[in-house]
Amino acid sequence: MLDHSSDSAALRSVTPSPDVVSELLVGMRLVGLNYRRIQISPPFGLGFGRAEARAQFHFVAKGSVFLRRPGEPDQKLETGSAVLLPHGGAHDLVSEPDVPSREIADFCAAPLCRTVGDIKECAEDVCRSRDVVIFSGCMGFELGSLNPLVAMMPEVMSVATLLDRYPEILPMLEAMEREARGDRAGFAGILARLAEVVSAFVVRAWIECGCGAATGWAAALRDPRLGRVIAAVHRDPGRDWTVADLAAEMGASRSVFAERFLEVTGVTPLRYLTDLRMRLAAQWITRDRVSIEDAAHRLGYGSQAAFSRAFKRVVGRAPGALRAGTRATADAAE
Repeated sequence: MLDHSSDSAALRSVTPSPDVVSELLVGMRLVGLNYRRIQISPPFGLGFGRAEARAQFHFVAKGSVFLRRPGEPDQKLETGSAVLLPHGGAHDLVSEPDVPSREIADFCAAPLCRTVGDIKECAEDVCRSRDVVIFSGCMGFELGSLNPLVAMMPEVMSVATLLDRYPEILPMLEAMEREARGDRAGFAGILARLAEVVSAFVVRAWIECGCGAATGWAAALRDPRLGRVIAAVHRDPGRDWTVADLAAEMGASRSVFAERFLEVTGVTPLRYLTDLRMRLAAQWITRDRVSIEDAAHRLGYGSQAAFSRAFKRVVGRAPGALRAGTRATADAAE
């Protein structure tokens, strides 16, 4: 995930300002929806990610496994290894590369708490020292106004690449290992929270280190002056921004700013602002149950009608229709 061959000066040159990162990550939500502690005897194959496009987190608390993904080389994960797959997708955790897999949902899981189940598939004729222990989770992953960054993330983000630069992660991994291998009171809830914190660390580290090789929108974060503009817009999306205002934030003329912004992000400054507002509005209306009138007011629209026209133009549906569709989907799931 991170290029350790770069020297510190080169890394600083592509690293967004800490202030910009802090501003942009305020809206990050990474919540575990369904966790499993798995104790299993080899040989085994566990299949994940076929049912839904959710982020997946895996931590190996004991033993070793191979992460197998279609069309990609197998990746060995030793004890203490953790990986985040931001896009989910079909993948397997297997004891050996050629072992067939069985879908994780087909295993019987005893409930440990509301979001954590316990799977034990231990062969009686195998010494318990050979068992592998894994803590695995399906996550709801939102970056607030930064959601476009999710599409730019690599398929697999490994904690192992972060330990030199972020040694504070190691105690969290050690705590996860202790909790996953024991049965102390409340261990399931503690494991779930630690998994969320470690995953958030991984995301923040990727952004702090320049978003890898991501281009377009992410490249603006690596430009200190454009980064200031983006942070200002995200901080106050309802302000009546003009191109002149945004150029002043960058410290450039309107023409120089507009040309540079379009060159780096691929959209005009005002189109970027409108898209940001509509992404926020969609989240507020569907997730946070904010009224359409209140969303319009927060985002600086003088009337609900003007807001609704802009929303439908960008999102493709009227805000009321989006809310109704979300409610119908939730009712059907109950």
